[in-house]
Amino acid sequence: MNKEFTIGVLGGMGTYATIHLFEQYAEIFEAEKEWDRPRMIIDNRCTMPSRVRAFLYNENVDKLVDQMADSMQRLKDAGCTRIVLACNTSHLFLPMIYEKVPGLEPLVMHIIKGCVEALSKDGVKEVYLLGTEGTIDSGVYQKALEKEGIGCSVPAQEEYTKLRDCIEAVKQNKYTDEVRETFLDLVNRAEVCILGCTELPIIYERYKDGVTCKKVYDPLEIAIRTLKEEYDASR
Repeated sequence: MNKEFTIGVLGGMGTYATIHLFEQYAEIFEAEKEWDRPRMIIDNRCTMPSRVRAFLYNENVDKLVDQMADSMQRLKDAGCTRIVLACNTSHLFLPMIYEKVPGLEPLVMHIIKGCVEALSKDGVKEVYLLGTEGTIDSGVYQKALEKEGIGCSVPAQEEYTKLRDCIEAVKQNKYTDEVRETFLDLVNRAEVCILGCTELPIIYERYKDGVTCKKVYDPLEIAIRTLKEEYDASR
């Protein structure tokens, strides 16, 4: 077994999304014995400033970048050979972080790029994107999808509050019938949907009995499956 393969996770954005990532890791890295899985180190740094507010309002950007860079440097120093950010919006700050931490970029499993690659591989031509307003307004998905010839539609700006309600329901672990109706209204608008916020796969699992969307893409799950392929190839 290759004992060098170590997965680092910068989590806490939010905590339930990090827990869900760890559950995905346990399920995807099937093992008869615990030592058949690779080591995983999680920094649940829930004290970081808001990634969305940093993008939208330029609020606490330096503090956020410094803390993300610090955590990722620590994961690198701990021997992590791959690093995952358990938040889509946080990827907007990677260029600034790479300037602070030389040699970090090759270690990062970029979940947005990985998701777009999966869509392209599957021959998807049109997709509906759900996520934070920071992720949507940044155009990070739309630009990457356009390069692959994939069309992308998003909720109207006046519906961003609906997305926030769904995301906050997961962060607070408080669900209502209204939240269920809101999420199903959003996710069922297209045949293919990207769950572009790490809270959304959790609410999807909770309400999937009412989902009519034919295919949903979870960027974190795609990343974990890619890591599994890498791990198997390294053994």
